[in-house]
This record gives sequence, C-alpha cells and structure tokens, in this order.
Amino acid sequence: MSTSDFAELSSLRAQLLDLTARVVTVAERSEKTPDSAVAVDLFTAERSLLGAGRALDRAISHLTP
Repeated sequence: MSTSDFAELSSLRAQLLDLTARVVTVAERSEKTPDSAVAVDLFTAERSLLGAGRALDRAISHLTP
C-alpha cells in the first residue's frame, strides 16, 4: 500500500468520527421526544459506525510499522 492509501484511510477514519458524533447528537435530541424510536435507530447506526471505525483502525495498523 502506498502513502496515499494510508492518507486516504486516515481521512476516512476522521470522517467516520465526525459522522458518528453527528449521529449521536441527533439521537440524543430524539430520545427525549415522542420520536424516541428514531433515537433507537440512530444509536444502532452509531454502533455500526463504531464497528466500521474499528475495521479501519485495523487496516491502518497493518500499514504502519
């Protein structure tokens, strides 16, 4: 893998962190309203994003000495 691949994966990881935080923000607002079912779905999405982040972390770790 090239340095550009490492940079791309690192950028994707940062974007995932941002997306996860944004999803949690909306989920937390939703859980205090009658739309609490929306919060449940968003927290499920958060768990999926966290799993994707861990997978990217593993891939990145294989690229670093």
